[in-house]
Amino acid sequence: MRFPLKHILLLGFLFSISHTVLFSQPPVTYSSSDIYLQLKKLNVLGSVLYVAAHPDDENNGFLPYLAKERLYRTGYLSLTRGDGGQNLIGSEQGVELGLIRTQELLAARRIDGSEQFFTSAYEFGFSKSAAEALTIWNKDQVLADMVFVIRKFQPDILIARFPGDARAGHGHHWASGLLANEAFLAAADKTKFPEQLKLGLQPWKAKRILLNGFNFGNNNVSGPLRMDVGGYDPLIGKSSGDLGGEARSMHKSQGEGRPRRKGEIIENFVVTGGDTATTDIMEGIVTDWTRIEGGTEIKARINNIIKQYNFEHPEYSVDSLIEVYKTIQGISYRGMWRQLKLNELQDIIVNCSGIFAEATTREEFVLQGDTASVGFFVNKRNNGKASLESVWLSTDSKTVDQLLKTNQNYSYELKEPIREPAVVNATQPYWLQLPQTPGNFNISQPFLVGKAWNDPLLTAVFNIKINDITFSVRRPVQYKYIDPVKGEVYQPFILMPHLSLSLSPHVALLNVKNEKGKRSVDSIYVRYKSNFTQQNVPSTLYLLQDSARTAFEKQPRSYEKGKQYTIALPLKQFYNPSQEYLEAAMRIYLGGQTYVYSKYFRSIEYDHIPNIHYSAKDHIKFINEEIKTVGKKVGYINGAGDMVPDALKELGFDVKMLEEADVTDAGLASFNAVIIGIRAPNIYDWLSDKQDILNNYVKNGGNLIAQYVKSNTVGTKRLKLGPYPFSISAGSRVTDENATVNFLLPEHPVLNYPNKITDKDFDGWIQERSTYQVDQADPHYEMPLSMNDKGEKPANGSLAIARYGKGNFAYVSLVLFRQLPAGVPGAYRLLSNLIALPKNK
Repeated sequence: MRFPLKHILLLGFLFSISHTVLFSQPPVTYSSSDIYLQLKKLNVLGSVLYVAAHPDDENNGFLPYLAKERLYRTGYLSLTRGDGGQNLIGSEQGVELGLIRTQELLAARRIDGSEQFFTSAYEFGFSKSAAEALTIWNKDQVLADMVFVIRKFQPDILIARFPGDARAGHGHHWASGLLANEAFLAAADKTKFPEQLKLGLQPWKAKRILLNGFNFGNNNVSGPLRMDVGGYDPLIGKSSGDLGGEARSMHKSQGEGRPRRKGEIIENFVVTGGDTATTDIMEGIVTDWTRIEGGTEIKARINNIIKQYNFEHPEYSVDSLIEVYKTIQGISYRGMWRQLKLNELQDIIVNCSGIFAEATTREEFVLQGDTASVGFFVNKRNNGKASLESVWLSTDSKTVDQLLKTNQNYSYELKEPIREPAVVNATQPYWLQLPQTPGNFNISQPFLVGKAWNDPLLTAVFNIKINDITFSVRRPVQYKYIDPVKGEVYQPFILMPHLSLSLSPHVALLNVKNEKGKRSVDSIYVRYKSNFTQQNVPSTLYLLQDSARTAFEKQPRSYEKGKQYTIALPLKQFYNPSQEYLEAAMRIYLGGQTYVYSKYFRSIEYDHIPNIHYSAKDHIKFINEEIKTVGKKVGYINGAGDMVPDALKELGFDVKMLEEADVTDAGLASFNAVIIGIRAPNIYDWLSDKQDILNNYVKNGGNLIAQYVKSNTVGTKRLKLGPYPFSISAGSRVTDENATVNFLLPEHPVLNYPNKITDKDFDGWIQERSTYQVDQADPHYEMPLSMNDKGEKPANGSLAIARYGKGNFAYVSLVLFRQLPAGVPGAYRLLSNLIALPKNK
């Protein structure tokens, strides 16, 4: 990534120490045991960077061993944010899922004590080879990102999760192994990515890179260097396996709940570059203060503090810690470890002094041009001596000079005007601020490379004097409120737009024909939600089709905070058949300023992670191709991350969402078709118990359509699905969305009625063709299609249909759930044909 020289990094960039974002969490309070561990870590100067492809590729038993038991500075570099995965907890897909999985990783890091990094790579879905992955990703870009993180983090060793060959299984895994070894060498080479050196980074040569043994599919990679990482720590009352299970269980969107493991956990390693090692991954590396000139004395003094530490009175250690702080300030060494340990030591001194400090607001958001009111709160909860000199925001401050008495509350308030350009895009995740390519996010500023998340909108500073040193204690400004069920809740304090604008329907079908005639969308709707209140605001609604912008409506409008407004736009007034997409924008004149809003503002809320906020342009895609439908009523059993019901409604079907109690013989009798959502049988245990009822529905003339499942088992039970047995394979998939589709049974009703399916219906697909295909099936199943990725044999398991009684059962591994929201016409036509499969005599 090449940046202009004007983007020189801000002071402190090179030695910023935390990429595990802690805002939107209650301020961390430390027990005496926590502080004792901090003191022990203060004497450890070793670092490890773990590298893999996806969020859930991390080794959750090993990372806490490194960070909590060995006390190394530990980082996890995930090449992607997991955007292309599946979602078991909601309907979010793509970048939205990537946002969720990023925060799930940060939740895991708060448990295991590691730091989190990413590259700009977008997870575009399953890949079968490194060559494909590195073609879609900009290889040089991702490699540059990795080198940037290595040069900034300066690890003693790198550990790759996957080998750089076909044993890795997934193409992304394979590519991550290749790139990790390339980055290990490139980071030390001053001729590689020299633009990074102009930003203040220096070449960094790690001691070695190792491959962590693993199992993936049928591949087992082991190594000669073996270590037990399952040790128990009485100070925290948990083993690395306990922490690993808790951290892994933060991957809730992936259904990755895991047990807290006890006992021995053996990890094995192979050195793939750099110095050899036979007994320990850090063999030959000095990991204490003696690696630094002048560090021997510091090590001895810290050891003495640890020996004399009083668990009931941590404040007794403050005087000695202050002296160590001054000593570290005075050493001639100016490398990374000096600033890292000064930052750690400040935290320890503040914690030993019993300081609790937070900065909060009573409102969740602020608007551009408004002023935020921020409350500062301090309490000193032991007998340590400290005084609060002042509190600061970027444009406001207050001199306090208050001696902090034990267990007394001190509160202050400052105001911060929110002006451009300082906070432009402050709430928008930084990697979504520029248009992305198919394989990469575009990052606007160099100092953002590798970061897990944005910095908070506002940061408060408490200048606290302890002995003769004033420490600037920084805290994120957070929104704090009391929930009657959850109690005290902290969430991000965010910048919101005055208006959030959305469009519907997202896919407008203009030529749907059913038994009663033609059905077409005749109007589209612009919806805008106001986040402010004001009367008679000059407003102009613009419609944008391709490069053409039309001022559709210009008039004063009144806005009320929290209220949503709808404008219906008849198609006949603006629709141009030659233009496939429509966008909209609202321009308002407010407070002497002109604002233009063309995006919707979305909040994603789950209890296990902080609220996520982002914005994106909405659009409508118009489909003019003829789509014929037969039937009226469809029952739908919702799956994971499922938006198929919306598509069914756009086709004109009367859709009823089915719960367990609805799946009875009488309850299903009225439906032309019943559709089982993606992975639903892997989610709902009760579906297996309902198979006799579902099969009976088919026998009596219904059409049962099951979208892809992820496993042949549900828990310990064999999956029951369909009237005849079949099995699926996780490895049987077609990842090339443009792969040729062959019609094996061209006369089959699914390819002819009511829509004639042709090659054209497979144009414009996104991400992939098919996943978790049928690999073995009872002879009753017919396979109308075959397809394959380049270099592979054709597979016919993407669509399996069996006649049973008067009706039909279809297993569909074609990824219709991705194509329908994307507005792929052929997906709508094929879905209509599946619903219309004719009854058998």
